[in-house]
Amino acid sequence: MIGINRVKTWLLLSVLAGLFVAVGAWLGGGQGATIALLLSLGLNAVMYWSSDKLAIKATRSKPVTEAEAPDLYEIVRELAAEAKAPMPRIYVSEMDQPNAFATGRSPKHAAVSVTRGILRILDRRELRGVLAHELSHVMNRDILVSSIAAAIASAFTYLAYMLLFFGGSDDNDSPLGGIAFLLLWLVGPLAAGLIQMAVSRSREFQADESGALLSQDPEALASALLKLEQAAKQVPVKLNPAQAHLFIVNPLRGKGRGIASLFSTHPPTEERVRRLREIGARTT
Repeated sequence: MIGINRVKTWLLLSVLAGLFVAVGAWLGGGQGATIALLLSLGLNAVMYWSSDKLAIKATRSKPVTEAEAPDLYEIVRELAAEAKAPMPRIYVSEMDQPNAFATGRSPKHAAVSVTRGILRILDRRELRGVLAHELSHVMNRDILVSSIAAAIASAFTYLAYMLLFFGGSDDNDSPLGGIAFLLLWLVGPLAAGLIQMAVSRSREFQADESGALLSQDPEALASALLKLEQAAKQVPVKLNPAQAHLFIVNPLRGKGRGIASLFSTHPPTEERVRRLREIGARTT
């Protein structure tokens, strides 16, 4: 299943990049497509190098020492050794909502942050399951993938709005050109956003599975997810929606059902729990 999720993610990213370049071509033919591609690469580079700093700042996370959080360090060190990964930097956010996230452009530059809220409600076994999930994001380079998806989707939206001011290529003489122009302006950013959300959901499923295998305790993560989902309904948080995809559960408490699920950064918790319990049944 991990392989399927990986293929699905890169297929979605390819579609997103293709749409992005297509809008550039609409703006200025081959030259516009080239400019769009260069803009995408520039945005990706910025996100690649600064994603960890932006996330830490946005969540008001502070570094903690081993003396301040010995259990947290012990769990992370054990899991990092099991994954043969460098020890990430460890932070604690003062957020009351129970949650956690990982960030960083590579395993050597990774950081894991947990909120004060999560330390209050999870037992040690559940916390270990959550941290295994977050370390899996690091090992799978999901932070980089998510940053790429977000950068392309954002640039796609900017290009679509530029159509209002600059119009399309002079080669578009079809009587349907005006309709196509309008559809691209209206539907393009929506399509880019939907693909970005699908990428995020795919990476969450993969991190769940990778984390369950790393911790060798799928039920611990399943139990933690149920607690965190319930807590998210009761403890609101002020957060930029653009940061929601970082967390193990959606901090903004999207319902994730029906059509609304297409706009969610996270899969439905019940589906994640079901899959984790299937992994547990296969490995016992």
